[in-house]
Amino acid sequence: MPPDASLRPPLFALVDVNNFYVSCERAFNPRLANVPVVVLSNNDGCAVARSSEVKALGIKMGAPWFEFRDLARRHGIVALSSNYTLYGDMSNRVVSVLREFSPDIEVYSIDESFLRVETLAHLHGDATAMGHLMRHRIGRWTGLPVCAGFGATKTLAKLANHLAKKNPVFDGVCDLSGMADAARCGWMASIQVGEVWGVGRRIAARLEAMGVRTVLDLATTDPKMLRLQLGVVMERTASELRGVSCLELEDLMDPRQQIMVSRSFGSMVRDLAGISEAVAWHMGRAAEKLRVQGSVAGAVYVFVQTNRFRQSDPQYSAGVVIPLADVSDDTRALTGAALTGLRHIFRKGHDYKKCGVMLMELAVKAQRQEILFDDAGARDKAARLMAVMDAVNRLWGCGTLRSGAAGNSTHWAMRSENRSPRYTTQWEELPVAH
Repeated sequence: MPPDASLRPPLFALVDVNNFYVSCERAFNPRLANVPVVVLSNNDGCAVARSSEVKALGIKMGAPWFEFRDLARRHGIVALSSNYTLYGDMSNRVVSVLREFSPDIEVYSIDESFLRVETLAHLHGDATAMGHLMRHRIGRWTGLPVCAGFGATKTLAKLANHLAKKNPVFDGVCDLSGMADAARCGWMASIQVGEVWGVGRRIAARLEAMGVRTVLDLATTDPKMLRLQLGVVMERTASELRGVSCLELEDLMDPRQQIMVSRSFGSMVRDLAGISEAVAWHMGRAAEKLRVQGSVAGAVYVFVQTNRFRQSDPQYSAGVVIPLADVSDDTRALTGAALTGLRHIFRKGHDYKKCGVMLMELAVKAQRQEILFDDAGARDKAARLMAVMDAVNRLWGCGTLRSGAAGNSTHWAMRSENRSPRYTTQWEELPVAH
């Protein structure tokens, strides 16, 4: 009979999709298997995802596409535009599978999730067996390859996932909690300290100057010295590496204090009308995000800028904050404020490359302070209108229902010349079996 659940020590899992963007593309296009594939950023600018074949060619994350285009031609690299609609939907599908293994889950990023599994792992035999079942089920139901790491803390689970991904001996699943102490210390001694979750390049350099070069070094360093030299966060990281859980799952993300939406244009824009449409479109997206988190904004920031890489062009960039008379989450009011600011900063005679908006001074809508002469009826009517707009866009896709100021023109939209179909969210782009 298994021991009482309350007596079991914590056990965390980190499940991570391998080469997530590339794997999503390969799931619907098997011809890309074993082919070097790179996914490019907005406007097809830089590499944001690389297959293992591309990594082997030495192409770095963030490398500009124009710099390795000739290399891509020589080695047959397939370059694809980012398909964020597909990636977001596939991420949701992976999370839905993981929820069948544990209700205690933190979606850490689009391709990574933490789970608490100490009360459930024994149902599958042990953590390793559970991890292999996760891999099999996610692979079968979504076509995506994953690795799973298990540890007594979130930091150890992250480390275990790193081992599972980098060392074929683990076959995609590593359970540090089930290892003998000598074996666990051996693996920790083989990994550079810079690989630890939360240790950036600058912190790693400071640690190495202190003689802390491996994960094991960090785990065995005097915590008081770490706190004195690098602060409480690094002290907690070392404690987590020793198996002392300091970080719990975060079920809900804290509401953002600012919401920003910006994009580079697919081609240069000179006229105010074109930039106005882009600003209105961006504000529509920002306002939707604002309502999702149940907030209202007290001010709007809008900015424009030219292409700083085209030194022969006249350079100009400017931004302005427009305070609101009353806090709002109404797309119409926020768009009006942004366009007022845009007219103030726009200058003729420039080729603009980018614009964006930011919602500032955010507050919880439920705690909104009433103002004198407030028209409650008009506010309720506006809230119902925004709710209908959000419902329509959730059902039929982003931007289906939008403010008139956003227009119908797409000449300013970002380039996405090699985007694959949105297989899972658009009827007209469903995969077809021949």
